[in-house]
Amino acid sequence: MAAPIVSLSGVTKRFPGVVANDRVTLDFFPGEVHALLGENGAGKSTLISMLAGVQRPDEGAIEVAGAPVAIASPRHALGLGIGTVYQHRMLVPTLTVAQNLALGAPWWRRPALAGLRARFRQAAGAFGVQVDPDAVVRDLSLGEQQQVEIIRALWRGGRLLVLDEPTAMLSPRGVEELGAMMARMKAQGIGIVFITHHLTEALEFGDRVSVLRGGRSVGGIDPTALAAMDRPAAMAEVVRLMFGTGLAGADLAAADLPAADLPAAGPVAPAAPRAARGPRMLEVIGLSGRSPRSGASFADVSFTVRRGEVFGIAGVDGNGQTPLAEALAGQIPATGAVVLDGRELAGASVARRYALGLRYATDDRNGEGMVGQLPIATNMVLKEIGAAPFWRRGIERRAAIDAHARTLFRDFDVRAPSIATPVGRLSGGNIQKVLLARELSGSPRVIVYSKPTHGLDLRNIETTRTRIRETAAKGVATVLISTDLGEVLALSDRIGVMVRGRMVGIVENGPGARLAVGRMMAGVTEGEAA
Repeated sequence: MAAPIVSLSGVTKRFPGVVANDRVTLDFFPGEVHALLGENGAGKSTLISMLAGVQRPDEGAIEVAGAPVAIASPRHALGLGIGTVYQHRMLVPTLTVAQNLALGAPWWRRPALAGLRARFRQAAGAFGVQVDPDAVVRDLSLGEQQQVEIIRALWRGGRLLVLDEPTAMLSPRGVEELGAMMARMKAQGIGIVFITHHLTEALEFGDRVSVLRGGRSVGGIDPTALAAMDRPAAMAEVVRLMFGTGLAGADLAAADLPAADLPAAGPVAPAAPRAARGPRMLEVIGLSGRSPRSGASFADVSFTVRRGEVFGIAGVDGNGQTPLAEALAGQIPATGAVVLDGRELAGASVARRYALGLRYATDDRNGEGMVGQLPIATNMVLKEIGAAPFWRRGIERRAAIDAHARTLFRDFDVRAPSIATPVGRLSGGNIQKVLLARELSGSPRVIVYSKPTHGLDLRNIETTRTRIRETAAKGVATVLISTDLGEVLALSDRIGVMVRGRMVGIVENGPGARLAVGRMMAGVTEGEAA
């Protein structure tokens, strides 16, 4: 076996009140995809930050090509041949794509933007990505921004490339292209650290699997053992390492494995029974709009959602789903009509819609859904600032806010030192719990979810999906926007498909729905399908 490119030996990193990494020992080899798994808060992000030169270990050693190094900065990491793309955006929003690609070059040298544009177009073509290199980053959708970061990391990655949730915003075709690109990189001797919450991706792309739990490296599967295992056995072993025990079939289903591939860990639990479909709770009639921030648009979208119904919206990311959700929530202007239980919402603000029971759980938890520097308690009332019972005559009632937050903190099982903890210090799963606690408190009548399980680990995916089922069972009308077709099919009663900003069709969920939705997503007409 070849010597490792990078080795971690007994690496420990502490923060106030928490040990993020505890004596972690791992080796990353050339020509190998090393899948790194673990729950939210298991220590993966901290490990990435040390490899990238953002953090430095308190104890232990990092070796590159057998020599101990102290990675002092991201520039130093790149110089050592370690490239990283993070789960969250790391691009400068006011610069163009090409200008972002030029960052890190010597400051005295004029950027060769023409060459960067040509190189970007070539790399983007390999992924099937259609992003203008002269586009300003803030005008791109979240999915497009993540695609740019992946491309940038792939051409600057050097000998070891660290990919944190790289497929989360890609289409199925984009995932296939990424897999092909990783295969070519492996053939060139480049090592890849592949971090994902999708166990199917870890087993499909990974040559080696390691698992972090509670900040520690608790084991893994080496290439020889992995090659000898069938898919159910490998799945069961990874779940055992991640959680210390087997999980029920419903939890395993969250990893998007086909039912035939599930380990024998119990039957798949059925969705909670829903309230009978009642009267129309939400009517969307000929709605059209454009996001001033991203420029993404949608046109002439119409659908209805009844009491207790989950209406799924499927489609490849970047087809108008995000501005549609923002328009429903009142965040951007739109033409057409949004009717909530017979009441026209024209001109109603975000706060007014929230008070009437129309709630929105954004996919951009850190940038839009939360204020990271503020405590959990304040984030839980962000959409009720100035309103009773948390404010009186403009004066904050801290006791009322804290009492409300403590109840939600307990009911939604938020894992944090206290309600005074800044929400930005929480893991992705716990930030999502705080977001859902806020949006589902009080008396919601309609809830719009935008990619609610994006970036979450297996346990938090199932927790969130269970919450969606339970809320619908109580009679709340639900709009579920997701780029995960398996999730849409698992939770929805009816499914609409967005393509190029338009809803091209709506189908009842059931036998044949996956094929019908897939055809519409691919732009296949009924005549072509026949």
